[in-house]
Amino acid sequence: MKLHSPIATYLCFYRVRLVAVLVLLIALAAPAKALDIDGAEILTGNAVEGGLIIARTDPANQIMLDDSAVEIGENGVFVIGFHRDSDAPATLRIIAPDGSVKTNLLAPRQRDYNIQRIDGLKSTMVTPPATVLARIKSDGDAVRAARQRQTPLGDFWRGFDWPALGRISGIYGSQRILNGQPRQPHYGIDIAAPTGTPVYAPASGVVTLVKDLYFSGWTVVIAHGLGVNSSFLHLDRVDVKTGMLVERGGLIGTIGATGRATGPHLDWRIDWQGRRIDPGLLVGAMPDPAS
Repeated sequence: MKLHSPIATYLCFYRVRLVAVLVLLIALAAPAKALDIDGAEILTGNAVEGGLIIARTDPANQIMLDDSAVEIGENGVFVIGFHRDSDAPATLRIIAPDGSVKTNLLAPRQRDYNIQRIDGLKSTMVTPPATVLARIKSDGDAVRAARQRQTPLGDFWRGFDWPALGRISGIYGSQRILNGQPRQPHYGIDIAAPTGTPVYAPASGVVTLVKDLYFSGWTVVIAHGLGVNSSFLHLDRVDVKTGMLVERGGLIGTIGATGRATGPHLDWRIDWQGRRIDPGLLVGAMPDPAS
């Protein structure tokens, strides 16, 4: 029997460890496998908390997400969205006219979220007095009704543009601590800029709400079609009316600090079927305001 010297044994062990490390590095460097949907072409997006998948299929097909029907545009475009805390996988079924079914399991990737502390708010904006509770409930009912409006498909499926330019002061999903008190997570992206900075439509759509709300101040909701909505909060001036059709790049209003705000900024939110979507996943890097 051949015996190995301690040095030879160490060198052999070192080579094995080195190979293992190299294999691990190669695996980490490899790009993540793109999501595929059997029966559809993904135009953009992925299965991730706060994500919005935009895909296209034969418009004659039917689509079911778990037990709910998914609307399909005349061009075959449909969307699937994931809430901030979408922990459970979802079953997507694409049903052809002949009755054949293609089943996909969509398991959203989990995310870690920041904690954001905001101090200096009026106490009535953190713990509202009983005299305004009826107004707050009415505000919530109005927003929900606006988000449920059925409108024609716009051009959002080609991508979203930034509605305003400025400094990102708040991101999606952050747990909010307001005046030291835990409150709901933040479901939008905050763009800080001087009062009066223009706010433009990030995609075409129909204005379904223009209202001064207790918490979010002057608020505009635009329905982009297929149940996708954009909301624009804390506006100083509003330049649209309910029922108007706005084109991509059309002026909505200007940035302000109305409602619950410590300074002028735009809170831009996107939702789909009650799920809160991360706008930051749908646009590229913030353009340089000076360019």
